[in-house]
Amino acid sequence: MLLIRCPYCEKDLPEVEFRHAGEAHLVRPSNITEMSDAEFEGYFFIRQNPKGIVFERWRHVHGCGRFFNAARDSVSDKFLTTYKAGEPKPVLGDRE
Repeated sequence: MLLIRCPYCEKDLPEVEFRHAGEAHLVRPSNITEMSDAEFEGYFFIRQNPKGIVFERWRHVHGCGRFFNAARDSVSDKFLTTYKAGEPKPVLGDRE
């Protein structure tokens, strides 16, 4: 079982306490009503799915209920760090 650290509760807890909430650091376009269907599709549906380091949103559903971000290695499934929503991506050295 994976242990995930909630940056708000400051505890390492079992993965069943959490829910994945998609890619982190997405910015909603300011001109969404003016976008073409193809541009909207790109924003709304198309996500990166790289092999290696990924930045994701998670929610502590069976705890504080808050959203936070995590840097995770998609190959090993290891969480490298978690950090509060709204904080910038952490610098991970040469691992990005």
